[in-house]
Amino acid sequence: MSPPRRPQGPRSFQPHGGPSQGGASPGGPNGQPPRPRAFDGKRGWKGAAPPADEAPRGGQPGFRAPGKSPVAPHKARFGAKPGEERGPRQGAPRREGTDSPRPRPDPAARREEDRAPANTIWLHGLHAVAAAILNPRRRLRRLLLTPDAEAALTARLPPGSFAARKLQPERVEDRARFHTFLPEDSIHQGAALLAEPLPGVALDDALAASPGPVLLLDQVTDPRNVGAILRSAAAFGAAAVVVQDRHAPPETGALARAASGALEIVPMVREVNLARAIRHLQDGGAWVMGLAGEATRTLAEAKPSDRRVGLVLGAEGGGLRRLQRETCDELVRLPIGEAMESLNVAAAAAVALYEIGRA
Repeated sequence: MSPPRRPQGPRSFQPHGGPSQGGASPGGPNGQPPRPRAFDGKRGWKGAAPPADEAPRGGQPGFRAPGKSPVAPHKARFGAKPGEERGPRQGAPRREGTDSPRPRPDPAARREEDRAPANTIWLHGLHAVAAAILNPRRRLRRLLLTPDAEAALTARLPPGSFAARKLQPERVEDRARFHTFLPEDSIHQGAALLAEPLPGVALDDALAASPGPVLLLDQVTDPRNVGAILRSAAAFGAAAVVVQDRHAPPETGALARAASGALEIVPMVREVNLARAIRHLQDGGAWVMGLAGEATRTLAEAKPSDRRVGLVLGAEGGGLRRLQRETCDELVRLPIGEAMESLNVAAAAAVALYEIGRA
């Protein structure tokens, strides 16, 4: 069975106003119905002319469809139902004195803001930050704290410490922000302080300030080892930790974090030539010993009781270099069991400082 055939001939066209009056049907050329009206953003309306009560969609701002009320331009929104006037989203945050929503902070702009400027470092961790705030030699810039860290730091510091250092803590609600300017593995405890590096200290000034022993590090480059040595030096009353100017880690947040505040207590003296610093100590009356596993005498047997002690420690693996060995007054060792060949340099420094301070 064949489908019904569509009737031939021109079809009558009825405009949207209803059936044509008098049976007349408007038509286009050759009796064809006019093309459906459409609007082109570049060329304007195509097809039949729009009714008089309709304004072009790209023309006057109050466009409305036939039979519908005009929609104010500032109220029209995508996703509105036909004929529905929708204003701004309900519950959106507002700034006082304006109808526009509060802008969200740009993560890229915040990362740029938190990046440490030249000649500054980010100190992190409660001990390192608290010690830096209490150190008058340290120049401070910004302080970022979580609510918990702010409470802990306020309890740890004397009253009025923030005001005395002209610091206004910046509240950090999202702890992930710290990882935009700190290493991923940093243990910041919700506290970060932007500060300038400490000014340099001369060896003579450090010796004049304390009668304690002096540690000299021969190319110890790991910042965590240097920080741990500083912590032991502060615990056992050392006068200074001397490092080489070129073969030692710079002052960083990781070093200060490992020192746990000792960076602000014990001077870290930088010398170009370590052998020259050893001879300077010897000229001042100190007895300088170098730690070496093959030495014949132990530190307990060789330590003097009537003068300052200088102790030279070498890097792990290489140990003391030849020039430092020859410059020292004596090489000594720590008595350790045969099961272990040596100690970590930071652990050896702690044991040696304890032995030097023991009567």
